[in-house]
Amino acid sequence: MFGGTGFTGGLTAEYLAANAPATTRLALAGRNQAKLEALRERVGRDLPLLHADASDRASIDEVAAKARVVITTVGPYIEHGEPLVAACAEHGTDYVDLTGEPEFVDRMYVKYDARARETGARIVHACGFDSIPHDLGALFTVQQLPEDAPLRVRGFVSASGRPSGGTFASALTGFSRIRENMEARRERRAAEPPADGRHVHGERQMPHREQDIGWVVPMPTIDPQIILRSARALERYGPDFSYGHYLVVGNPMMVAALPVGMAGLMAAAQVPPLRKALMKRVPQGTGPDHERRARSWFRVRFIGEGGGKRVVTQVAGGDPGYGETSKMLAEAALCLANDELPKTAGQVTPAQAMGDALMERLQRADIGFSVLDES
Repeated sequence: MFGGTGFTGGLTAEYLAANAPATTRLALAGRNQAKLEALRERVGRDLPLLHADASDRASIDEVAAKARVVITTVGPYIEHGEPLVAACAEHGTDYVDLTGEPEFVDRMYVKYDARARETGARIVHACGFDSIPHDLGALFTVQQLPEDAPLRVRGFVSASGRPSGGTFASALTGFSRIRENMEARRERRAAEPPADGRHVHGERQMPHREQDIGWVVPMPTIDPQIILRSARALERYGPDFSYGHYLVVGNPMMVAALPVGMAGLMAAAQVPPLRKALMKRVPQGTGPDHERRARSWFRVRFIGEGGGKRVVTQVAGGDPGYGETSKMLAEAALCLANDELPKTAGQVTPAQAMGDALMERLQRADIGFSVLDES
């Protein structure tokens, strides 16, 4: 566990210490020995402490070489994440993170996917609220539909909660790097192998009122990218698959106000003094307290259609940003370490690498996957 002294990392370390089987050996890694010792005392287990500093490649290599799976919560990942991905790809070590940064994911694919395939490392990004409930929820929905038929799935996200300083910093960093994001995406497309004859695409999205759900707007997160990559990798998604991703908003006024607010935030992120001032409002290492997290929740409803069938499914749980995110990240790492999984290597998605095994783990951990309606 690398980054456990941060807010989400600390919650992940607590979850691992309480829920990992006795046969799973855990260690905490970081650069500040005193903070690691405090974290070890907090989780109540006598765990080994490993020195690891993102600016010291030798220390990162040593941790990757010793581990079977490395978890990292150290972001923004575009600034701090590459050395650990490189080390895991080189040493054949499985890797999971919480990134929702498309630029980072694309650049890591271009640089390290081939080497990870050679060594057998599974590099699995986006193992928190971005993007496990969406990626596995889309897979769960597809599994309720006929095989070998064109399929259309749409996801509708409702959630409450407040971001931590680390999440806010990652989002602002991404907003400030629009050109770099576009460049990374072009480089990835040039490096990816050609399609295998199946057709996978995102649907054209517009704000609208969805029957039985309400007003929705396109949700420009990394989630649809992850889902579409799962669909390209797995034939179960059919010969033709499309996906649309939406945020559920309260009323028509929000439909107009939300894009304006996002545009303002993106514009402010381009100006370093404004970006710095915004980050000070939600400092890194901070997050909502236990009472606030206990009141928070998420629900992702999916509508899937194809082969003459329509199904409505749902993935639901508690606090999306921290309580459930730390659970998802920890269970993903435990799944890679302990479960019998499909043989994969390189940069792979949660659904591609872990699929049903991780879905079962999350259901046992009180994250619900359910069919609401089918016809």
